[in-house]
Amino acid sequence: MSIPRGIVLPLAILLAWQAASSAGLVDPRLLPPLQAVAAKAWALVTGDAIALKLGASLLRALAGFALGAALGLLLGFLCGMSRTADLLLRPSFQALKSIAVFAWIPLIALWFGFGEVAPVVFVALAVFPVVVLNTWEGVQAAPHRLLEVGAALRFGPWQRLRRIVLPAALPSILTGVQLGLIHAWLATVGAEYFLAKGSGLGSLLIEGRDHFDMPLVMVGVILLGSIGFLLNRAALLVGARLVPWRQAAA
Repeated sequence: MSIPRGIVLPLAILLAWQAASSAGLVDPRLLPPLQAVAAKAWALVTGDAIALKLGASLLRALAGFALGAALGLLLGFLCGMSRTADLLLRPSFQALKSIAVFAWIPLIALWFGFGEVAPVVFVALAVFPVVVLNTWEGVQAAPHRLLEVGAALRFGPWQRLRRIVLPAALPSILTGVQLGLIHAWLATVGAEYFLAKGSGLGSLLIEGRDHFDMPLVMVGVILLGSIGFLLNRAALLVGARLVPWRQAAA
């Protein structure tokens, strides 16, 4: 049975990590041995706290993703289908998307405080530009010949959108949604680290940092990477179902 190529690099990193720890090449206070990380992970899994933290983080990520993606799809379709909206909004959008998302933290903290609303708004801001951009470009990439056929058949705006624009733009839209989901998860951790005072995986990292508990920090990092990988795989599977011809072409 062949080994999946995707796990070769993680296995190599784990082997190098264990070899460095066993040989005493690294300070165990900075890079703990794998057995210490595994013991910390087992202690967390057998308790109730990790489930609550994971649930809180996922809820924030999905709420912010839903808000940012919904607004992004609306603006992307508006600007993609309206020449006037494109001309009016493109310069402002290009300027806004150039601002690093973490630059909004002071304003979000002042406007929304440090409750549950602020992290959701922050995640939505991280998702919004990438969904807008991919939707916008996907809609404008609809083949002109098909649009001419639709005009000849006297398609109304709704028929043109449903029968021509949406099928043509769907691969690009799904790419934006997939990237938006990844951005949502990354932004959730940042929001919990800088804005939230409640539970979440970000608080796990803060706790590990404050107590200089490196096994706890490493468990948090591994959890974040694993959840991000699973979210990405889920988005890919949904995209493969909705746009099967893209997978066949690849």
